[in-house]
Amino acid sequence: MQLFYCETLVVYYHENIYDKYYNNIKTKREKNMKRTSMLVVGFMILVLFSTAALAMQTDTAVTGKEAQQKLLDGNKRYVNEKQTHINQTAKRRIEVAKGQHPFAVVVCCSDSRVPPEILFDQGLGDLFVIRLAGNILNDEAIGSIEYAVDHLDVQYIMVLGHERCGAVGATVQGGEAPGHIGSLVKAIQPAVDKAKSQPGDVLDNAVRANVGMVVEQLKSSAPILNEFIKKGVLTVVGARYDLDDGAVAILP
Repeated sequence: MQLFYCETLVVYYHENIYDKYYNNIKTKREKNMKRTSMLVVGFMILVLFSTAALAMQTDTAVTGKEAQQKLLDGNKRYVNEKQTHINQTAKRRIEVAKGQHPFAVVVCCSDSRVPPEILFDQGLGDLFVIRLAGNILNDEAIGSIEYAVDHLDVQYIMVLGHERCGAVGATVQGGEAPGHIGSLVKAIQPAVDKAKSQPGDVLDNAVRANVGMVVEQLKSSAPILNEFIKKGVLTVVGARYDLDDGAVAILP
């Protein structure tokens, strides 16, 4: 009986040691696996953040000078009928569905003959476009531009007038403007008044004067746009589109 008891103690002792040894190994293995998993997850997070940061830097790297050149190069292709139709694929559509990073804001007329993406040979997600007849601006339009500059990091704004603009022409002709068209005429009238005192074609001078007026409106727009201009981050220019030859020219 005593012998059986001793043998039982010995077996129990060995089993206890084995259990502690096994559990110790198991605990170390679990700790190592947990540590390895944390390292892998940490590395993946680092890669994702680095990729996102790099993408953001790439998307916001277009300066005002570079943006203007991209637009003029695209317009040259359009004029010469050598369009590349860039960024108009299904792949691009899926890419920009995740977020937009336009390189320029284009403020232009609603005229159906002046679609910016076509005459600048650009595609999906390239241009942030504001279109109102006579390329005028109201608070909502300026707020949209502020969003593009402050949140999308756009550094270039082009105010694009065009040859024989109907809204400017109606203002030059004068007379009663029905409905809400009167608000367009009222906004454009100062440019027409200025053009009437200049030599040359009144309508074309008014188109140019109207562009210059909108450019100055943007440059003085507080509190967002004028601050970006003071910092040297934002460029605002005026331009004129020729309906006949398709060329865009930067205005002085």
